[in-house]
Amino acid sequence: MASSSSAIRSWRTAFLTLRDETLASPPPQVLLALLQDLMLSHSFDVLVSAAPDLPPHEVNSDLVLLAELASDSSVRRDSYDVLLWTCHLLMQIHEVSCKLFLDISNSSWTIILRILQKVLEHSFGDSDNKSSESSNKTRVMAEVLDILRLSMKAYRRHNSHLEIMESARLLVCTVSYLHAELLNLHYPHGIRGPSNDSLSRNPICNNLWDAQSLALSIMGDSLTGIVSSIPIDLWQSTIEVLRKVMDYLTSKNLLLENSVMSRLLTNLLNVLHIVLLEPKDSLSGHVPGLVAALQLFLSYGLASGTPLPFLINDLKGKSLTSNGLESGLGKSRKSDAGPYRPPHLRKKDGFSNNPADTQCSDYLSPNFGFTSSDSDHSDNDGSAKHVDRYRSSKVRLAALVCIQDLCHADPKSLSSLWTLLLPENDVLQPRKYEANLMASLLFDPIIKVRMESASTLASMLDGHSLTLSQVAEYNESSKCGSFTTLSSSLGQKLKQFHTGLLYLLQHETHNGLLASSLKVILLLISATPYERMPSNLLPTLIGSLHSRVKEIPLSKSSNMDLLVNGLACLAVCFSRSPSSFHVLKFLEEDISQGFSSNQPESSMFCFLFHLSESKNHPSIIYEALQILRAASHNYPRIATRIWGHISVSVSELLLVGRWDSDSEICTNSCKEEFSKTVSATTEKCLMAAIKVLDECLRAVSEFKGVDDFQDLRLLDIQRISSSTRTKKISSAPSFELDDLDTSNGVSTSHGIDQWNEVISNHLPKSLPHASPMVRAASLTCFAGMTSSVFTSLTKGKQEFVISSAVTAALSDAVPSVRLAACRAIGVLTCFSCIVSRSKVINEFIRAADYNSHDPQSSVRITASWALANICDALRHRETELISVICEDETTHRDSISLLVESALRLTKDSDKIKSNAVRALGNLSRFISLPSYSAAEKLKRFNGMFVML
Repeated sequence: MASSSSAIRSWRTAFLTLRDETLASPPPQVLLALLQDLMLSHSFDVLVSAAPDLPPHEVNSDLVLLAELASDSSVRRDSYDVLLWTCHLLMQIHEVSCKLFLDISNSSWTIILRILQKVLEHSFGDSDNKSSESSNKTRVMAEVLDILRLSMKAYRRHNSHLEIMESARLLVCTVSYLHAELLNLHYPHGIRGPSNDSLSRNPICNNLWDAQSLALSIMGDSLTGIVSSIPIDLWQSTIEVLRKVMDYLTSKNLLLENSVMSRLLTNLLNVLHIVLLEPKDSLSGHVPGLVAALQLFLSYGLASGTPLPFLINDLKGKSLTSNGLESGLGKSRKSDAGPYRPPHLRKKDGFSNNPADTQCSDYLSPNFGFTSSDSDHSDNDGSAKHVDRYRSSKVRLAALVCIQDLCHADPKSLSSLWTLLLPENDVLQPRKYEANLMASLLFDPIIKVRMESASTLASMLDGHSLTLSQVAEYNESSKCGSFTTLSSSLGQKLKQFHTGLLYLLQHETHNGLLASSLKVILLLISATPYERMPSNLLPTLIGSLHSRVKEIPLSKSSNMDLLVNGLACLAVCFSRSPSSFHVLKFLEEDISQGFSSNQPESSMFCFLFHLSESKNHPSIIYEALQILRAASHNYPRIATRIWGHISVSVSELLLVGRWDSDSEICTNSCKEEFSKTVSATTEKCLMAAIKVLDECLRAVSEFKGVDDFQDLRLLDIQRISSSTRTKKISSAPSFELDDLDTSNGVSTSHGIDQWNEVISNHLPKSLPHASPMVRAASLTCFAGMTSSVFTSLTKGKQEFVISSAVTAALSDAVPSVRLAACRAIGVLTCFSCIVSRSKVINEFIRAADYNSHDPQSSVRITASWALANICDALRHRETELISVICEDETTHRDSISLLVESALRLTKDSDKIKSNAVRALGNLSRFISLPSYSAAEKLKRFNGMFVML
């Protein structure tokens, strides 16, 4: 107790005397002498021991005074001892009293940072001071960083943005000073210094790397959470100093595989990730250097005697042949033929005598275990002496995250650097010291790194899908060293991309990595121009996806997302346009296998119909139906052959009012979640089923989007044009392969039988459904009907079609349903057998006019399109079908008057609606008798509108 009182008395005596003596603002030399007498003369330990027993505000006030006076005295060159002593005192008191919250204000913190800056400048910026020895510099740097670390730890949540920014600026200067010091060690007096091996054993160099690592760690902590408010000058200085450190380490080959360098690189890349999240300026000047350095980090920790993972062990003595896509791995090494290593290196690296441990020097041995843990280092990561191998995986993981940041921040600059990140050949052949994203995905021994590689590849594809689809073109590899065009290079990379992912798809057992790979495949399919790639590439991918997906057990709810992602990839494959002849052959061969209920996985279509059964989870049913829809649209020739099974599947889904939570895919753990979403997903599945039905009906009836009067309208246009025009409707099935004889003896009725079946069995159940999505999809089916099909229907079925469309357009409360009804009316009105029925035309006019007043523009656009089609049909009836006699002329005149009024009103609407209104007025002007039309005022408006337009 007495010693504590004595320490407090010494503290207060020293600082009270200091305050009294400095009231008169003495000159620097007097102030320096005063500080030396009052502070340096006291026992350092005595002052430090007094701090915890003093009130925090008193300690804070005295420390700020000391820092301010020491900073003022620093104008003299011999004041370094006071600066250093003050710095050391600050560090010790912060360490002792870090549990006591010192209320440091903005101005006080600025003063403390100023003296720290002065200490660094004296230590590292002035070669004449006595601290120029490396050991003294290292000690000074350690104390400065300890102050910043303890302050950040104790006051981080209370510091303002300004304080954090000032600390970050000081840390940037610190990293820069340390970088300059390391350069001096590497090039003393401007000449080449010791070798990298010597540097790695140099304790001073290791201390500097440790200090740099600590500075970067504190910088990362300080900038986390305020990245959006970093000023541009701080952002620029940070990115520049990071570039200098990265360039130095990579250019001097200093990526040493030890714990010191692992920590440094991890902290360095973490700070880089923070500043890349929200770039404040252009990165175009930094991207090439950053990518070149990050590419080297992808193999960090894998180049010193680490064999291949299990992925390649399965391939020893084999070559990969995936459904015709060959990519040999080459001959594997013999198991007993490891590379020779000198005895001193064997002892140093701790290699065992097992030949398998030294078989290849690129990747970790299977004896070390292959971890799938989500932690960075867990119990199954191997023995303790190999812990650093897994610590180095943090560097690879951070490098991948930074590449993703560049993909999002500057995808344009990254597009020219694909050659560094992706291989052009032999993707499955692991080569020594070659690092790229595909190698990380396929061969890295840490599952987290492989999954992050998949995410990085997905980011690259997502940002460059348009470039790839427009530019890439596969050509056979030319002679070595010859010039390769950008399009050919991208084509080669896409080919290798497919090869690597196909192998991973067939052999990977980790569900997380497989799910990530499927996401990459989904983006890859969308970005690849298969018409300019090897002809068997897309069929091979489809076959591999089917083979992998059918192996996923439906009995486990954990496999749900995996199965859904795989089915989504298949749907995108079949939706690729233009249609592929080789895919068509693949589908024909698949259908020829038959549809055996005993072996649901025997063919792809049999498997899809099995998945679309109501007992499965709605998400699975939906994706299976999406595949069937895409295949029917792009390959309409198969629709007739699979029609029977599609009809049965849709009928079954319509009969099931809801999916019971006892579905075989649903376990007790997911029943509650299942019940919450079952309604929405059930409606979505029913809508998808109706759309599959619609697509098949269009395919079997050879609907191409050209009806009776559109043919005549094209002829009218071509009479005044020198070119022949064709019309293609995107909603019509693709018929590019019409010249191929793919019917295989299956007779077709142009969809008449199928339409009769749908009108009798399916639509009566779906049109009155409670879900608006299902009703809208059902009405959309009528928009795909052809004139020949409608004419072949019985009168009762024709009335069913007409009344369903009109009733929905006038009575349904949901806009999307009325929109679908108007689309159906716009198609039906063009049929010759309907134009002659004035009563039906009048109902169509009334329904279209009613929806032209709808507040939603999408409904008005479709209603105006239907009105224009009605006017076109009436014009055709009056000018072409002269023999037709109207059933009710009075009703006809009233309807024409309503058409004119609606068209005139719609000319004041938006551009799309206005264009339909003008088309309607143009058709009306070709056949109506103006004197008998109406009053003179309407005639004046009618003529005036054409003059205005």
